[in-house]
Amino acid sequence: MTNKVRLTIPPVVAAYVRPGTPIEQRLAGCSAAGKMATADSILLLFCLSKDSEASIRSAALSALTDLPPEVISEYTGSENPHPLILDTLRLLRNKNSAPHPPPEEPVIGNIDEPETAPDDAAGREEPGEEPVQQDVEESLHQNEEEFLSKYKMAQIMGIGEKIKMALSGDKEWRSLLVKDSNKLVSGSVIKNPRISEAEILTLIKSGIQNDEIMRLICANKEWIKNYQIRKTLVENNRTPVQNAMRYLATMGEKDLAYFAKSKNIASVISTAAKRLLLNKKK
Repeated sequence: MTNKVRLTIPPVVAAYVRPGTPIEQRLAGCSAAGKMATADSILLLFCLSKDSEASIRSAALSALTDLPPEVISEYTGSENPHPLILDTLRLLRNKNSAPHPPPEEPVIGNIDEPETAPDDAAGREEPGEEPVQQDVEESLHQNEEEFLSKYKMAQIMGIGEKIKMALSGDKEWRSLLVKDSNKLVSGSVIKNPRISEAEILTLIKSGIQNDEIMRLICANKEWIKNYQIRKTLVENNRTPVQNAMRYLATMGEKDLAYFAKSKNIASVISTAAKRLLLNKKK
């Protein structure tokens, strides 16, 4: 059964969710939430998880799922945690557990607009504006279905939506969109600030055929500091030769010996490995 629940939305949140707000600003709210006070941040993400646009709903659900335990604990221990939001957090943290049913008439008190840093001022309402009342559908099981159907969602998303999701989405979105046939989409995954070195290593080992992705990886100085990433780049024939040669020079004797005998890398790399190995043994 789907019920209507009325929430009191403070101006800092309403700036991203009030009726008529452009899609771009609503999607930006998923990132802006990270700069807000905990209660406002979680409320904003919860409201955006009910958005009419699939890409916005998914981005908000991903952000809610990725919330650190300490942030969730802060919210659950606050004065007025909303039962419906608590159930949503529990569902996303443990999709296989049945959510606790919310009270018949959940109530949330007015939330005062928090002070924010100057950088957060964009899109905010002027002080003194009244909080906004907004109806939200209680649809926890629908949220779960949306969370688990990203592949289907990606099939109907436009290029612009995919790029935005590639830049801000969670690990599941990154894993999905990095395989997209459009290089603007797949390349945007590498620019996602949340992508980890472990993901980059797995991506290189997967035999990715996108030269632009390889170029972006080689251009990232932080990732190149990782020995295993450099080693895997040497092994990948899509790595530009000049980069592979530079990384080869940083390898230890054991790995140089391996590259010197390898039939799976370019002959120029194998020959260079033999030369470097001989020099080390002199």
